[in-house]
Amino acid sequence: MNQTMTGYSVLGWNHPGFAGSTGLPFPQAERNAIDVVVRYAVDRLGFELKDIVLFSWSIGGYAATHAAMIYPDISAVILDATFHNIIPLAVSRMPPSISGITESTVLNYLHLNNADQLCQYPGPVLLIRRTKDEMISTIPQDITTNLGNNLLTRLLGHRYPHIFDDETRDIVWEYLYAGEQLKQVEIMQSVSVDVDWCRDALEQHVLENGTAFPCDIGQGYSAERKSMLALYLITCHLIDFAATHCESFPSASFRMPWSATAGR
Repeated sequence: MNQTMTGYSVLGWNHPGFAGSTGLPFPQAERNAIDVVVRYAVDRLGFELKDIVLFSWSIGGYAATHAAMIYPDISAVILDATFHNIIPLAVSRMPPSISGITESTVLNYLHLNNADQLCQYPGPVLLIRRTKDEMISTIPQDITTNLGNNLLTRLLGHRYPHIFDDETRDIVWEYLYAGEQLKQVEIMQSVSVDVDWCRDALEQHVLENGTAFPCDIGQGYSAERKSMLALYLITCHLIDFAATHCESFPSASFRMPWSATAGR
């Protein structure tokens, strides 16, 4: 996607060891590099953190979630085609006979724990899930193994623990595994999702309790109301893009992340 076509100024960068950048692409170098990029945008270019949106693709999700964690005042985060943790991907690409060695090596030297970092960021987040992704699915192009699902459920489970619980787990995964829009609409209809009620309930909760996470909305709610809110929140935080890993995301589909305070 060409973000300049959507009216935004864009500051791009290469990972350490990629293209013209020096260094090696290890996690510490990634963390140092994105810190420098953000500081450059603020200290040299004069942007305020509240005016910065982080947009990342694929393995860049690690740098973006780290920056979001250490700069919580950043306006929003958009993550395209990324994962919650790189370990399942590494294990799926290596021989099963050395899965233990693979997991231990990645954990100790290349641990990209995107979900852990993202859960420490309090601002608006949007995930773009590529439904034919062959890279971040443990089974190529199988949406049920797309690790974007895990990133989304980790984030929403952290932020809304009384909504994303045992009572809603089945409907949440049924929706995420559906993939096709028509099937998703049918699932939404099966639980009679009332969009207006969901939006009002979330806005009222923020009005009365603030925006801090985890929040306690959902306590005392029926399973039906929690299911409605769970599916509504998924649609607020997720865009499905029928594409493989490297296809360009169309500018026309770009939108800013949702916020419960946007309507107030």
